[in-house]
Amino acid sequence: MGKNDETFLNLTEGPIRTTIMGKILIVTLDRPKANAIDLKTSRLMGEIFRKFRDSSKLRVGILTGAGNKFFCPGWDLKAAADGDAVDGDYGVGGFGGLQELPHMNKPMIAAVNGICCGGGLELALSCDMIMATEEATFALPEIKSGTVADAASIKLPKRIPYHIAMEMLLTGRWISAQEAQKWGLVNHVFNKENLLDKTLNVAKDIANGPPLVMAAIKEVVRESEDSKFQDTLNKITKRQLSSIDKLYGSEDLLEGQNAFVEKRDPIWKGK
Repeated sequence: MGKNDETFLNLTEGPIRTTIMGKILIVTLDRPKANAIDLKTSRLMGEIFRKFRDSSKLRVGILTGAGNKFFCPGWDLKAAADGDAVDGDYGVGGFGGLQELPHMNKPMIAAVNGICCGGGLELALSCDMIMATEEATFALPEIKSGTVADAASIKLPKRIPYHIAMEMLLTGRWISAQEAQKWGLVNHVFNKENLLDKTLNVAKDIANGPPLVMAAIKEVVRESEDSKFQDTLNKITKRQLSSIDKLYGSEDLLEGQNAFVEKRDPIWKGK
């Protein structure tokens, strides 16, 4: 990583804090009182996630919030009242820097430490796994204020049963972490003291896996969300996806096969 990369990935103060632990980047949203996101913060998050995406050393990201009450309620309404336009420049990656970031082929885990609603839930939905504390709650209250949860309206019905998703979208009903886990929105529920440690354990396990395969999985899943099964399968078998083409011609592919035959742990090089 270059000097500019290190600046973005080693932030110790401000609305976003970043910490590197081996191959893992922890991104902490820290904007008192509620960790809401304004335009400036969104642009900063986009730069952080872009540097993470392009880093040759980092393999897994964790997104969490500071404190025990809020993960993220989404858009900062106070900033909006002070002049931030709802259709303003969110920066690379769109709102929160993640949900529209192109070619994001590294796993992201949301560690939800409290209230997760509106754009905050959309941000969590942009991650590949969601861990939560026992006290965490989830909602899409946009309907109450006469607006639409745009990204969530696309993503949520694909993540959980359609009728539950529509109830949340049409009524703004809050659900607990336990109910969210029941519907498959949350992977695991932990007590608040153990949330980050437990999430790190999962991240470390993923980070030790083959990076090219992880990138291929991410790209295939992303492509398939908006494509017919056969169209996506054809792109895979014909090596039309860049990550698949890279994987199929890689040293890691051969290493995985050889290690399996030789009954040893593979040594992944990412090339």
